Amino acid sequence: MLKNNFNIIITGVGGQGVVTLLSILDQAALIEGNDVKSSELHGLSQRGGSVETHVKFGEKVYSPLVFNGQADLIIGLEMLEGLRAVYRASAKTKFLVNDHFMPFIGSLTKEDISNKLKNNLKDKLFLVPASEICTKELGNEVVSGIYLLGYASFNNLIPLRPESIERAIEKIVPGKYLELNKKAFLLSKNGK
Repeated sequence: MLKNNFNIIITGVGGQGVVTLLSILDQAALIEGNDVKSSELHGLSQRGGSVETHVKFGEKVYSPLVFNGQADLIIGLEMLEGLRAVYRASAKTKFLVNDHFMPFIGSLTKEDISNKLKNNLKDKLFLVPASEICTKELGNEVVSGIYLLGYASFNNLIPLRPESIERAIEKIVPGKYLELNKKAFLLSKNGK
């Protein structure tokens, strides 16, 4: 169990598995004996709109919401959603962002977003091509969030043991998708 609370915000768009990642983090934190509170904030999530979830865990958690400047880690499953969360950061916040861009009319270019992330976050940014890796290695981009969760765990961006997260994946992910998700999680261990 952590003495101090750890605060995570996950941002993405509908269909990327943001809520599944939240459930896995909740379960992994409980496995390690933490008090856990979480919340889902939806936009038009079923139509590819913004989705944001919050999870806090530690010895004692009183509120599920992570207020601006209190996030220890922000996970962006898509680059623009990661950029939108920059205002929530403090000097201690680390950003783990999937180098994946879902363009829409009137949006910034992928290069513009990448430059803004790098300029604003500098050494706090971990820009990882999770979608590209999962597509190439597993033939399925949808598990890129699980890959990022593994990346966070294996690179000490999150204070949860990889074994706890793997057990949580086994409890949360439906049987027919379990093997693929476990492969994505373990693939991140090698940084592949």
